[in-house]
Amino acid sequence: MLRIAVPNKGSLSEPASQLLREAGYRQRRDRRELVLADADNDVEFFFIRPRDVAVYVGAGTVDAGITGRDLLLDSGTGAVEHRALGFARSRFRFAAPEGTCASLEDVRGKRIATSYDGLVRRFLAERGVDATVVHLDGAVESSVRLGVADLIADVVETGTTLRAAGMEVFGEAILESEAVLIRGDRPSPAALEILDRRIEGVLVARQYVMCDYDCPAANLAEAVELTPGLQSPTISPLHEAGWYAVRSMVETGDVNRVMDDLYRIGARGIIVTPVLACRI
Repeated sequence: MLRIAVPNKGSLSEPASQLLREAGYRQRRDRRELVLADADNDVEFFFIRPRDVAVYVGAGTVDAGITGRDLLLDSGTGAVEHRALGFARSRFRFAAPEGTCASLEDVRGKRIATSYDGLVRRFLAERGVDATVVHLDGAVESSVRLGVADLIADVVETGTTLRAAGMEVFGEAILESEAVLIRGDRPSPAALEILDRRIEGVLVARQYVMCDYDCPAANLAEAVELTPGLQSPTISPLHEAGWYAVRSMVETGDVNRVMDDLYRIGARGIIVTPVLACRI
């Protein structure tokens, strides 16, 4: 039975469970449930702290898990990233009181407060920068004002909280993070290939919709250029001579422009439906 670790709380928890539901797996209904067996799919889920997922996977206690790239790299375990999942994106940056730091060179010899000390130490070591990393749990914005550190390294979204604290980001990003499927550094069990294929199908399905429309023969070539699909569209002649029914996958973010262009060249009966899952 494949054993999978899933975040039990935080911003990763619900999107991870939703992804697995869409991939056809059972998920818990009660947040107090810590272990869930999905006998139909020969999978067992363990709901644990997001920061601990990489530890369990790296130790071989479970076969795979979903966590953040930041948490994976910070853990220092033998777990490896298997597939990026496209949600819970975040950016890690250095931030310091306004006007005090402009580049990574200004970090030398200073104290850096962070909740991700493993990640920050590795980043500094790779660039030959000597600094003191101070580990803090939770919010680190107050650490400079309280004299614990000279600057911080943390997740930055809009920067509003930092500006309110009189701080500004500087230098290159430490990490571009997102949710990832991880596995151990050992050979993967065959069941993991099925999990990965299902997840890939959901991720691809989220990027596309199915577009159906009727098109006059005279404009069919132009319509195909607008909706090339993954390989090629499905085209069938209609009962009315000179018309064709076309079906093709279209990128979700581009669908309204495509519909406008199809209508402009004479396509009619344009219908868009969601793709729930697929295998590419």
